[in-house]
Amino acid sequence: MDTEGTKLFHQTMPYTERLGIEVLEHSREVVRARIAFDPALCTLGESLHGGVLMSLADSAAAVCAHLNLPDGARGTTTIESRTSFLRAVREGHATASARALHTGRRVIVVETEIHDDTGRLAAKVTQSQAVL
Repeated sequence: MDTEGTKLFHQTMPYTERLGIEVLEHSREVVRARIAFDPALCTLGESLHGGVLMSLADSAAAVCAHLNLPDGARGTTTIESRTSFLRAVREGHATASARALHTGRRVIVVETEIHDDTGRLAAKVTQSQAVL
């Protein structure tokens, strides 16, 4: 676990601490974070709720975008998010890996993949972040 990255997430986005998100790695190239399966975060089908997976993806993408800000920018905000859910996460962890696809002066585009512990792709998220 990347304790510095986890502390950064929890201080800048307190919601991530409530969800129990842990950071595994954070750099300009990739931000990896995970959330543990918890029945309190599930749907009736005993799988992690899509909103939980989106929260994980949005948080990882936000930090990735922040680490790729152009000089003089003070932050970002999500302006668009598209998600494809591909399989349920019913145990272990959901791990998000966020990478910048485009780092412009006005918009940063980040692609995030969420995998289960077996390495199977559970969701793919593409976000546009406005540069502030």
